[in-house]
Order: sequence, then C-alpha cells, then structure tokens
Amino acid sequence: MNRALVSGNLGSDPELRYTQGGTAVLNLRLASNERRKKPGSDDWEDHTEWHNCVVWGKRAEGLGKILCKGSKVLVEGVLRTSNFEKDGTKHWRTEIVAREVELCGGAKKEEKPASNGGGRDDDDDIPF
Repeated sequence: MNRALVSGNLGSDPELRYTQGGTAVLNLRLASNERRKKPGSDDWEDHTEWHNCVVWGKRAEGLGKILCKGSKVLVEGVLRTSNFEKDGTKHWRTEIVAREVELCGGAKKEEKPASNGGGRDDDDDIPF
C-alpha cells in the first residue's frame, strides 16, 4: 500500500503553475516536527522533516488562493519518485501527490474585498 499522511505548516508560500495543457499544479513545502530523545542523553530535541507536496487541478487553483507560508494543513496522498538530469548529474525527487488537503488553521492570505458589489465574491472564487 502506498499512502502518505502528513500534518504540518507550510514553510513558504505555495507555488501555482500551469502545464502546457492548462492544468493547474500547486507545489507545497510542508514542515512536520517530531520530538525525539537525543542519543546518549535524557534530553529531548525537535526534529523538522521537510516534505514536497503537489496538488493538481481545480483543487490546486482553489488552495493557491487561500494558503500561504505558515498555514497548517493535513495532506493525504501517495508517494511518487521521479528523476531528472541537470548539468550532467542525475537527481531524484520524492513528493506526496495529494488526494486530500485539509486546512487546520494558521496563516491565511488576506481577504479580498467583494468584487460584485453584492457583499460576496462570485462563485468562481470558491476554492473547492
């Protein structure tokens, strides 16, 4: 079974891009923390692990409008590893391809004023 479930805070603003075919792709850098005992000691330390996450399609566009550095999220998805060559060196990248992204609080982008004069945004601006 290939399943990843990670909760943490975004370490930077998400990056929204589009494929040549017009599909939205949102890249997230997610930091999760683990408290563990220092080797050979009774002291504890925090260890931060960084995760690359990718969200596709309409969900990517919607989340790109509301997430920012510091947002706390829960990401559920699958692990995918790809490789590429740069300057003659082969690089490997493992990322979580998100199936679900749950907002858990933290930082949010500032609200935009209503654009239609009716006190609310158009339905096209709904992120989900």
